[in-house]
Amino acid sequence: MRKYALSLSALLLLGFTAVSPAEPMHKKTLYERLGGYDAISAVVKDLATRLVTDRQLGVYFKGLSNDSKNKLIAHLTDFVCSATGGPCIYTGRDMKTAHEGLGISDSDWNRFVELTKETLNKFKVPPKEQQEFLQAVAPLKGVIVEKK
Repeated sequence: MRKYALSLSALLLLGFTAVSPAEPMHKKTLYERLGGYDAISAVVKDLATRLVTDRQLGVYFKGLSNDSKNKLIAHLTDFVCSATGGPCIYTGRDMKTAHEGLGISDSDWNRFVELTKETLNKFKVPPKEQQEFLQAVAPLKGVIVEKK
């Protein structure tokens, strides 16, 4: 009993406090708030369909086989999963390498953002999570859009 009391005292001295059952142990990640892997996978599939069939952005996917498109979706799912705090490990190329030489413009980036918002709205993603997601991908613009 004395050993237990000393251990508890040591924890309290180190600044640990008891957490009541009503208090969450940690703040939920964006990954968790988005609904986890299955939800992210559904969103990515919808977005990919929009990108491939879009009049402006579809040109970047011409010539890809169905297998290549499926691999792209799998990589994008892992990327989003990882970027939002999920357990996935993205094994694809870095964004600069993956997009270099495609000539992606500011207009293309803006269209991507529009399509992303449409997809997030379709899945009723709350505004706060939409904003966090878009803020997470915003820095990628600098390595995806090519300066002319």
